[in-house]
Amino acid sequence: MWRYAIPLGIFAIIAVFFFRGLSLNPSYVPSPLIGKPAPEFSLPGLKDPSRTVSTADLRGQVSLLNVWGTWCVECRYEHPLLVDLARTSGIPIYGLNVKDDRASALQWLATLGDPYVESAFDADGGVAVDWGVYGAPETFLIGRDGTVLHKHISVLTPEIWRRDFLPRIEEECGSLPCPLVRGEGGG
Repeated sequence: MWRYAIPLGIFAIIAVFFFRGLSLNPSYVPSPLIGKPAPEFSLPGLKDPSRTVSTADLRGQVSLLNVWGTWCVECRYEHPLLVDLARTSGIPIYGLNVKDDRASALQWLATLGDPYVESAFDADGGVAVDWGVYGAPETFLIGRDGTVLHKHISVLTPEIWRRDFLPRIEEECGSLPCPLVRGEGGG
């Protein structure tokens, strides 16, 4: 009897972990940055290398930092939504162009549209590492005081924008003047 109990017990434990794992969201990776000041950075601008883009640009307003690269297939998929949000939401979007070719990135924006107020050029990916970036695309919601309010890994969709970003933006703004936040994304 005991010789069957131990394997059965081990199987039960593995089954509990397996079923628990099925309920997890694989695109959710908790960020230690949530609720903390955004990591400091200062990089050359993508369009104008003599212009510096830094963490200071993100403070004083609710804003987004979108991590992207021309090598990123999913970035191309989410790009039309970013262009739409830049046009309709009132939220300034800053880009962090990671490990890319400057000429290719500029061509991408010229062809597909430029949703970014500014895009920082992170040639070696060092700033992306400081921000805990796993890959692209990733989008961070930054509060008025420069605090990281939310991090989304993978393609930003209209549903994710409405479900995960808009409530946090509205909470951050409260009764204070805030961007229009009308941007529903996708139309």
